[in-house]
Amino acid sequence: LDIETVTEIFIRINSKGVVLSQADFVMSKIAANEEFDGNTLRKAIDYFCHLSIAPEFYAHIENNDKAFVQTDYFKAMRWLKGENDDLYDPSYSDMLRVAFTSRFNRGRLSDLVGLLSGRNFETRSYEKEIEEASFKTLSEGVKEFISETHFKRFLMIIRSAGYVDHSLIGSINALNFAYGLYLKLKRDMGNNPNIESWVRRWFVMSLLTGRYSGSPESRFDKDIKAVNDRPFAEVLGGIEAAELSDAFWDFALPQALTTFSVNAPAIKVFWAAQANRGDKGFLSKDITVRDMLTHHGDIHHVFPKNFLKRRGLARSKYNQVANYVFVQQEVNIKIGDTAPATYMAEVLAQCETGEARYGAITRTEDLRVNLAANCLPSDVDAYQPEQFEEFLAERRRLMAQKIKEYYWAL
Repeated sequence: LDIETVTEIFIRINSKGVVLSQADFVMSKIAANEEFDGNTLRKAIDYFCHLSIAPEFYAHIENNDKAFVQTDYFKAMRWLKGENDDLYDPSYSDMLRVAFTSRFNRGRLSDLVGLLSGRNFETRSYEKEIEEASFKTLSEGVKEFISETHFKRFLMIIRSAGYVDHSLIGSINALNFAYGLYLKLKRDMGNNPNIESWVRRWFVMSLLTGRYSGSPESRFDKDIKAVNDRPFAEVLGGIEAAELSDAFWDFALPQALTTFSVNAPAIKVFWAAQANRGDKGFLSKDITVRDMLTHHGDIHHVFPKNFLKRRGLARSKYNQVANYVFVQQEVNIKIGDTAPATYMAEVLAQCETGEARYGAITRTEDLRVNLAANCLPSDVDAYQPEQFEEFLAERRRLMAQKIKEYYWAL
């Protein structure tokens, strides 16, 4: 049967029960091909993904798969045996997507099935030469993916954008495309000094706009073809002009921050921006937002939750993300349910007396910098309960402005 019919049968059979994906189909296709060493390639993909989550599995491979231990694949992934970083733990679907997109300049995994079957897309025939070349190219893509140098350099780029914890990355496909983009640009442009900035901006732009949240395969396909056909700066500049205009920063982004979901992309980008800038936590003298993200610190309601509940506000109001700040646990406990105008007045007073009660800040200038870094007003009147809606609206505006400045500085 031709590959389209096989694919259709595969999808229909698996529409019931456990649904298998195109990546599952690709993996079975790879494993079944011993002529071009597909069975070894399959092991390389499986082992890398398993080792990235469970480094202790290294000894099991070493003791039980002597043939694989002799391969270049195993030598290239030895670095994982002592690696505990969980910022990016790719599945085999992620790995296939990255390797395929960066090497074949295509985004649909169904095309990979065709290529591994030897399909000539122009003549619609199947050729052994194409099958062999496709396995070779995919193997090269997998080796690039598992390279310690490439993998660690890419994660360094992502961390430098403020993404210091995997909980900040709401879209694995945004991370996948960014890695594929990095590998392609590195291969095509060598040590071009702009690559790191370009990858950071593409990644954050993807998260801010939900670029890969709808139909990721078709978007991957369009994006990688655009990157392959035109100068990269031109491609990125065109997207930014279309999707990150003043209207986005001034209206769409503040609107996106009108949510009580801590998983909303906009609030995660804001926290990444704070980590990137080295901002201190709310009322903290020394502890940064980066530290609190890394160690899963407390999120505090500027207008305390119980304070607002007593005033009859609904959960969707008091849990607005514009009411959240990262704060040290002891400061959070100290504030408790205290009215915001009350505790902020005392914070201002401690800058006069030098006697710290809420946090360790005892200088007016330090407090001004801290509040500005957290996009909070310094005027106590802004913390009056009747000002809550105005407080949220103004803070959303300031948060959006901070994200804008952060993005263009990446």
